[in-house]
Amino acid sequence: MKNNRLIPISLFCLFFLPNLVFSQDQDSLQIVQAKWNSREVKKGVTTHQGHFENLFNSVQEINWVEIDLKKYRKDIHIAAEANKLLTTSDFAEQYQALVAINASFFDMKNGGSVDYLKVDQQVMSRAKEKPNSRANAAFSISKKKVSILENTPEHVENSNAHSILVAGPLLLKDHSYYELSKNAFNDNRHPRTAVAISSKHKLIFMVIDGRSNQANGMNLKELSQVLKWIGAKDAMNLDGGGSSTLYVKDGSSNSIINYPSDNKKFDHEGQRSVANIIYLK
Repeated sequence: MKNNRLIPISLFCLFFLPNLVFSQDQDSLQIVQAKWNSREVKKGVTTHQGHFENLFNSVQEINWVEIDLKKYRKDIHIAAEANKLLTTSDFAEQYQALVAINASFFDMKNGGSVDYLKVDQQVMSRAKEKPNSRANAAFSISKKKVSILENTPEHVENSNAHSILVAGPLLLKDHSYYELSKNAFNDNRHPRTAVAISSKHKLIFMVIDGRSNQANGMNLKELSQVLKWIGAKDAMNLDGGGSSTLYVKDGSSNSIINYPSDNKKFDHEGQRSVANIIYLK
């Protein structure tokens, strides 16, 4: 009986695992060898855009910005409102941002972050969700460092960092994939927003578009893989779905370079109002 039970497993390994590995190799090569549509916004700040017709057996639209932290560490900030919502571009214009991305999960009815948030030493929100939620990561800005950390009291409530934004899940830590729970939020494809830091001290803002025939969105495993393939060392998921928005000041009507999905159209006009952003001034 024992030997008979091994036969189906052996057949699976023989026929299916090589195809799975081949598919992953093809996906990683598409990202690593991609001819990104890149533009230098200013020295040390570069945008990248790529459209993929068959990445993870799906159609994908990826926009990301790479910021040299050696040059701009002191220019990275968080902006937030406690009781109202603004679009990412409205936040960006108010704070004179060059680059901005939507950030943490928020109360869509009353405004404000649903997780811990401190901006310039002022605690604007404490955790409102149950412990062990998906918000297991923290984006931290101190006098000497910009970091992506695990959400622990040491890194959050008891930290000396002047600005801390909790969201998640954590995707990468020290180049390794962080374990993701099996649930619909993690496993289904949606528009996604992420922030990451590379080993070359580059801050990465990334948006994956979705909910369109022209962009299917990603699950969090796929998002983690893309971030690792472009060189991310640490990475965390931010609020996605209709909130996913990437702003780069370029003189256009709203300076949105991705395709926000809140208007259910594949254009640059579908911004959702949000509670906070991370930005480069």
